[in-house]
Amino acid sequence: MSSHNLSLFDEEALPASTLDPVASNPNAPARVQMPNRNQFELRPTNLDEQLEDDHRARLVWAYVERLDLSKLYARIRAVEGGVGRTPIAPEILLSLWLYATLESLGSARALARLCQSHDAYRWLCGGVSVNYRTLAAFRVQHDEMLDDLLSMSVARLAVAGVITMKRVAHDGIRVRASAGVSSLRRRVRLESMLTDARKHVAALKEEMENDPSALSRRTQAARARAAQERERKITAALNALPELEEIKLKQVGRGKKKVSEARASTTDADARLMKMPNGGYNAALNAQLCTDTQTQVIVGVDVTNAGVDQGQLRPMIDQLHRRYERCPEEYLVDGGFVTRDQITAAEKKVRVYAPVPDNSKSKLGPFEPHPTDSAEMAAWRARMGGEAAQEIYKQRASTAECVNAIARQRGLTRFTVRGIKKARCVMMLFALAHNLMRTLVLAPTLLRTPLAKNAV
Repeated sequence: MSSHNLSLFDEEALPASTLDPVASNPNAPARVQMPNRNQFELRPTNLDEQLEDDHRARLVWAYVERLDLSKLYARIRAVEGGVGRTPIAPEILLSLWLYATLESLGSARALARLCQSHDAYRWLCGGVSVNYRTLAAFRVQHDEMLDDLLSMSVARLAVAGVITMKRVAHDGIRVRASAGVSSLRRRVRLESMLTDARKHVAALKEEMENDPSALSRRTQAARARAAQERERKITAALNALPELEEIKLKQVGRGKKKVSEARASTTDADARLMKMPNGGYNAALNAQLCTDTQTQVIVGVDVTNAGVDQGQLRPMIDQLHRRYERCPEEYLVDGGFVTRDQITAAEKKVRVYAPVPDNSKSKLGPFEPHPTDSAEMAAWRARMGGEAAQEIYKQRASTAECVNAIARQRGLTRFTVRGIKKARCVMMLFALAHNLMRTLVLAPTLLRTPLAKNAV
């Protein structure tokens, strides 16, 4: 057969080296396609195309766009035609924190990093550069605005006929503070630490006056600020001791044999040593949530440093009346809220449903009126003895405990801010984020956006 008659695919006529290159060169390395990640690519795209139409970030933005942020805009001094740096729009900062809350993120530094790398956060920023200091300040500086937004979120659902707030459930959730147990100090130790801190501040001032060239101005100022901040925190802890010592004296008066000496935190003076759900003790704050039983919409929020829920019933009822100019008809709480004074005061405005303590020392039954009972207390006892009240009370756990569990899933296990005022702002953001998702389920037409894939 001549060479010009060979077929291109006639393997018998091809050389052996062509059919098996390994056989001809057994020492040659394998040839594969490796990734080249340094190669530049030009793609015609924009931020809006990075997210699906029903992404949760779009839901958050649609929600924030319909909020009244006029109070925040009133504080902005930069105007068209004027001078000064252009601030970040409040809608961006609020949207970032709401979305971060839904994603269980509570760190301003982590949020600032995600605004540069994560598509959802980049979409919310829309090309606007944000830093962690701006994010951290925005979260805790607008407590009144957040309080108003919570009331407005409930009012919008009420106008839509979704929520009636006829029956609510109230419960407390202990959240670890941004302080360790080791920061809790007794009076003698605090006074010693304050003396040392004042000496340190005086020494720094003397060093700056005697030898100003020893350190740079920036370093000197930083050291002075740190020393003054430590002195301020120790002073705040000492100022908190009288209240704690009074609580200890009351425990002695109630017959408690062993009472430890009062201690205050040098990290967060508002934090208190509390028994946590796991049985241990930590420096913590007590967050109070009031929820509508029919819709699981949060209608009231507060933060205290009381280790127990006693005494929190009446303040929350007063808060609901201030927010909505009316009180719910029925109020569900657990046994930790029950005291004579609280029940008597609350029954004048609402019907309380709470377990009646069974006093074994009394010959009277728990549902019978006691000689020391007020008329409101006696009415509450009689009500709780009926089967109808027992059925109503079952809704407390399915409402309050469910909302508490959702809060834990969204990262409410430890406050990353210090102080009751700042912690209350964080709780307001949790409530707003929670109500946003409930609005999506109960009245999605209020948002006018496609449903998110993960609505709850």
